[in-house]
Amino acid sequence: MHTGLDAVKALMAGATVVQTVSALLHDGPQRLRTLKEEVVRFLEEHEYESLAQLRGNMNLSRCPDPSAFERGNYMRVLQSWR
Repeated sequence: MHTGLDAVKALMAGATVVQTVSALLHDGPQRLRTLKEEVVRFLEEHEYESLAQLRGNMNLSRCPDPSAFERGNYMRVLQSWR
């Protein structure tokens, strides 16, 4: 993960942890502060009260009609095939 948004996307998909080793090696430990600030800003801007509320909310299992989502995604893939 290089940005707070990367971390948010992983958490929204259901991750309980994110790996930040490459960002830390590149930018040093102070990068953690920036990542945290970016995640907190996202939570505030989108009115989430906690990471627990955010975690997994974009997971397919939470979709009201998972089969419709799968069909739509399949159609999108077919249309992009060249």
